[in-house]
Amino acid sequence: MSRIGRQPVILPAGVQVDISDTNHVTVKGPKGQLERQFPKTMTLRRDDGQVVVERPNDEGKQRALHGLSRSLLNNMVVGVTNGFTKTLEVQGVGYRAQLQGSDLQLALGFSHPVFVKPPQGISFAVEGPRIHVQGIDNEHVGQVAANIRKLRPPEPYKGKGIRYLGERVRRKAGKAGKVGK
Repeated sequence: MSRIGRQPVILPAGVQVDISDTNHVTVKGPKGQLERQFPKTMTLRRDDGQVVVERPNDEGKQRALHGLSRSLLNNMVVGVTNGFTKTLEVQGVGYRAQLQGSDLQLALGFSHPVFVKPPQGISFAVEGPRIHVQGIDNEHVGQVAANIRKLRPPEPYKGKGIRYLGERVRRKAGKAGKVGK
């Protein structure tokens, strides 16, 4: 069996999980509510304070869906209890980020400031050169962070741009210049 798929998803206090006959799962918690449709071949059942995901057979596709389904369900539970955060870092002379209401205003070396509106369920926080993208849906938080990074990805010569916190940018040497003059 899948090592991840066979682990039960522990439900903390204050989290409710509703599983329909068609494997439509609704998770409600202190931070909000998430819904997702799971594959019909997976069997989801509740056992006192936990949810167990089971697969019908050992075919390759079913084994892959088993671990995926369990991870998605666990991310839903973690999201409605703690939430998710992705942190981006703005590096470069004159590059900066600031909040304007709930919108994110970025100065990225263009002739105009770039505004990013937070989608439903996402909020931004800015502290110095760092941008925190927060929300309860892990997939949504990651996609919004990737879209912000795409506005000005880090370039390899000076390292200027928007990068994930802790991301290493491979640097290149510049021009060699004249030698032996």
